Amino acid sequence: RPGKPLMYGRIGPTRVLGLPGNPVSSLVCALLFLSPLIRAMLGTGPLIEPEVDAVTGADLKPNDRRQDYLRATLGRDGAGPPIATPFDRQDSSMLSTLAHADCLILRPPNAPAAPAGSPCKVLPLS
Repeated sequence: RPGKPLMYGRIGPTRVLGLPGNPVSSLVCALLFLSPLIRAMLGTGPLIEPEVDAVTGADLKPNDRRQDYLRATLGRDGAGPPIATPFDRQDSSMLSTLAHADCLILRPPNAPAAPAGSPCKVLPLS
């Protein structure tokens, strides 16, 4: 989440990827699925961007059964790990938060609540 619904399959030798209708969902799915598909087909670069260790810059609520990708900004406080601070609103129709995001915080399915300063994984956005 965001990213529902998503379709992937083949029609003969042709690969088909159907992205969700919300702009944020489409962009996140393109990052997670389309970019690796194109890289695999071209045989170039890493298939998936590496995750980076960070800490949360705000309290995170518990997660449900779906993996979440929270739009966030990255900052630093001295020599410690990067601080990923999620935007207050994560609605998948809010393109402005994605435009201002530096990364996506990965929240695994059923993740418990996490207080600010908790370790997390992020996908940097270039």
